[in-house]
Formats: sequence, C-alpha cells, structure tokens
Amino acid sequence: MQLPTIRGRSTPLNPGNRFESDETVAEFDDFERDGHPLLEPGRKLKTAVLKDHSRTIINHVDPAKSPDIPYRWSLNPYRGCEHGCIYCYARPSHEMLGMSCGLDFETKILAKLDAAALLRNELNKPGWRGEPIHIAGVTDPYQPLERRLRITRQCLEVIADARQPVSLVTKNRLIERDLDLLTELARHGAVSVAISLTTLDKGLAQVMEPRTSVPADRLRAIRRLADARVPVGVMTAPIIPGLTDREVPALLEAARDAGATWAGWVLLRLPWQIKDLFLDWLARHYPERASHVEALIRDTRGGRLYDARPGVRKRGLGPVARQVEQVVKVFRHRLGLASSGPALTSEAFRRPAAAGGGGGGGGGQMELFG
Repeated sequence: MQLPTIRGRSTPLNPGNRFESDETVAEFDDFERDGHPLLEPGRKLKTAVLKDHSRTIINHVDPAKSPDIPYRWSLNPYRGCEHGCIYCYARPSHEMLGMSCGLDFETKILAKLDAAALLRNELNKPGWRGEPIHIAGVTDPYQPLERRLRITRQCLEVIADARQPVSLVTKNRLIERDLDLLTELARHGAVSVAISLTTLDKGLAQVMEPRTSVPADRLRAIRRLADARVPVGVMTAPIIPGLTDREVPALLEAARDAGATWAGWVLLRLPWQIKDLFLDWLARHYPERASHVEALIRDTRGGRLYDARPGVRKRGLGPVARQVEQVVKVFRHRLGLASSGPALTSEAFRRPAAAGGGGGGGGGQMELFG
C-alpha cells in the first residue's frame, strides 16, 4: 500500500541507508489493521534538532574531483534541510550520518551551534588569505530553523567583521533579515547572492518545496536585495524536463524585472535513492505526467536517471538537455542577464576580532517543535 502524504513534507518515505547492510521493512498491512498513526491522512511530523559536533566549519572543494563547481571553499550551518525539496541532490549526505535520505533529511536536522566561533578561529589562522567562501552548497542556510537559531546570522556577523568575501544561495526570503550585514559586505565588493527560483506556480512549489518561501516572496527578496545594492542573481535550479522547463523564459523575465542581474541554471539531478523518492512523488502529485517526465529525464542521462560525471551531472546530455540549455542562453541574452555573478574581491579582508561575534552555546539534547 502507499503511505499517505504528510502535511508540510514532500515525502513520507524513509528508504534504507545504503551504507548499512540491515534494513527494517515496515509491514503496512499490520499498521493498517492496528490503526497506526503513521497512516493517518494529513498528519503532521515535528522537526528534531540535534547539535552537530563538527570541529571545523570551512570545507575545501577539490577542483580535481569537482571541476564543475565554481567555488573552492564552502560553509554549511546545517546538515539536513527543513525546506524538504523533493529533488534535493544533498539528500544522500544524510546517509553518511546514519539516517535516511527521505523523511529523515527534512525532519532530523543537525545544527552547527558553534559555527560562528569555529569560523572566527579559522579566519584568524595565518594560512587563511580571504579566499571567497560559498554559504550553502549542501543545505539552505536560511531554512526555517534559522529564524530561531540564527546560526547563519552569527556567521555573517563574523564575515562582515572580517570583510570576508562570501556568496550565498537560498530559497527563503529570511535572507532579507540580514540586509544590514550584506549591505556592509557589498560596500567592499565582498558579497553576491543568488535566489533559487524553480517555478512561478505556487501550487507546484507547495508540493515540491513545501517549506520554502513562495515564488512571489522570493521575487520580492530579489527586489529588496537589488534596492539595497547587494549584487543579486537568480538560480533556476533544478530545471525539470516536462515539469518546469517551459517556465524558464517566464522565470528569467520575472527575476530580471525584480532586479536580478545574472542567471544560473542546473538540470535535475537524481543521485542514489533520490530517484525512488522523486518518482514516487511524481506518481502521487502528477500521475498523468509521470511517465512522460521520467522519459524526458532519462533522455538527458543516456537512458538512465542519473549520470554523475562532472560536466554532465549539472547539464545533462542529448537533445532534450541541449534544448533546455539553448532556451536558457537565448532568454538570458534577450533579457540582458549575465551567466554568473560578479567576481568577489579579498582586498578588504582583515582578521576578525579574536573574541565576540556569537556562535556558542547549545546543549547536546534533542529539541522538538512543530
């Protein structure tokens, strides 16, 4: 039988961890007979927050292994993401923590409560020269938990103190809260922001990206950043063949009209068990289009659902992928959008103050809230 959807979550599935040899399989017939709460329609599930015990915060991206990633240093304040985007390529990272890439990824979040203190220490190391850092890359730094925990805010306070160049990507209008720090960094040519916009269809966004800001709010965030003279662009990522690809011209135009000056894009990526999650989601919400969308995805991956090779994983191959790329290029040119954001400078970088700037605190207990 099929598990019912969960309010505010993109998937009710929790597939087994690929790193573990044993897997627990639920007997849904027994659950149904016993009236198990797992099967209650429209049920809600709280988010569990756990303290992450990482001892470093700046991650190096090896250009030899990932030549298609445009940054060399990244920072992620959270592991897992409450936004719950069904297509998120980062979901398999939760399996490295002994959890599932499914429901666990969006309901069991590890928070790096000491991130700002770690960052201050690392920026003060003699070997650090102020190279640009990308905040995101794995999970969204402005996911709903950030409103309460303020870890990203604390890191940006350290970054602003150091005039450390930084780029950010988010789907959440919460970034507007930090306009004071972003504006200060913009004065030194040390910041760029990209707002991820996948669809203008509010209904599609609500089932595909259930806890993100609605498309209209993301466009307003672009406008507020642009009005504050913070360099801002749009990421049309991912583009899903047969589902969102026809929206590309409208997405780019809406972003340009809101103040975006560049546009990036990525084709849908389905590594590891995300394939099963995504296909189940398609069958639930778009059954009449599911087989067509799957066929188009396979067309962009040589008949498979994914190709992990650098250069191919983000762009795909074949006629469907080439058509998507051509549409992006044509409308980007027509609308006067650049293909990437401004180059960031480290000229103003300085060592941050040795103390202060937040970032500490938090016990090791699990915290639950709705």
